[in-house]
Amino acid sequence: MGKVSDDMQALRQILEVTRKLAAPFDLDTMLAEVVDASREVLNADRGTVFLYDDVANELVVRVGTDLDQIRIPANKGIVGESAQTRKLINVPDCYADDRFNRAIDKQTGYRSRCMLTVPLIGYEDSLIGVLQILNKNDGVFDEKDEFVAQALAAQAAVVLHRAKITEQIIASERLDREISVARDVQMGTLPKNMPVIHGYDFGGAFAPTDQTGGDLYDFVPLDDKRLFLLMGDATGHGIGPALSATQVRAMLRVAIRLDSSLDDAFVHINDQLCEDLPDERFVTGFFGLLDADTHTVRFHSGGQGPIMHYQAEMAEFEWHPATTFPLGYMPQSDLQSPVVAALEPGDVLGLISDGIYEYENEHGTQFGRQGVIRVLDKNPDANAQELVDKIMAAAREHGGTAPQADDITIVLARRLPE
Repeated sequence: MGKVSDDMQALRQILEVTRKLAAPFDLDTMLAEVVDASREVLNADRGTVFLYDDVANELVVRVGTDLDQIRIPANKGIVGESAQTRKLINVPDCYADDRFNRAIDKQTGYRSRCMLTVPLIGYEDSLIGVLQILNKNDGVFDEKDEFVAQALAAQAAVVLHRAKITEQIIASERLDREISVARDVQMGTLPKNMPVIHGYDFGGAFAPTDQTGGDLYDFVPLDDKRLFLLMGDATGHGIGPALSATQVRAMLRVAIRLDSSLDDAFVHINDQLCEDLPDERFVTGFFGLLDADTHTVRFHSGGQGPIMHYQAEMAEFEWHPATTFPLGYMPQSDLQSPVVAALEPGDVLGLISDGIYEYENEHGTQFGRQGVIRVLDKNPDANAQELVDKIMAAAREHGGTAPQADDITIVLARRLPE
């Protein structure tokens, strides 16, 4: 009768725990509830939940009595063995078991006597983590405790799995909102209207691969005859490169306000990026100054190429390579004189990112320079923005069902025909 009464009491406790854990707690609160419930039901002194990180293949303590967050390999120690074998481990004497790691006791000053370690198995046999209960208050853990612990672990695994997924969804939604704000900020820095310079027209487009991208372009009028042209591509995709791109644009505008020359702006921005960016990061960038009096564009191209020059009178193309290494790659100590491109009537200067040239179709064939050439040859009378749109459309048509693999930026400056 006593055993039946004990079993009924254990069942009532587990049902009460199940009812309590059905509440919509956040993950950290849920972990604390599982630990407290385990200690109460099993009459134990201390408990710890190790959550499984499948990416790092580690077991992570997010909550435990007097423990900060710690990480251990998922195949080490008693918890690792329980996780790997998916079996309960009952250790009646911790210090007599070679698998027991005494380091945590030494760190906390706690003395572990006996231990129950139970795997937490979720839906479709997925490993959620490991529950470890220490020091039964009136002896060591017995077979009844093992049964209760396994029943409790089964309930805990379900609710922890639910809480973990909920946390991931909330984190994902929060990240989506943050990325959306970053995208709005980045898109807001792009030119709202094309600049007005007598005898010229301009076009521009930016299409990131992700919600944000590492490409940038800008037009900065100096007066009614001179215009600063900027186009760049920060390595990678996403928020990090987007920040680098925004930084370049901001520094250029500051440099122009301080009346920096083309050469000084390029050198100072490059050297600042060398200090700010990690070693594996850099920005390819075109810095050009259009002068409508002389009909020239003087430019430096740090790793950005090819720069297209369509010569209308001869219907020929000149492709300028990069003039120096990318911005942020290494300090600039010996900048060469800028390249000078003379624009005759009808000529087009094209700053086109490799997202266009390297746009591949399903067969791996790139759009290439020939794709750009075909668009300009077919549309000799189109204005700059029309050409931008047609190049973009032709590249996407070439790609077919293949996804866009890189950020795309196109900037065209066209001298009007006489």
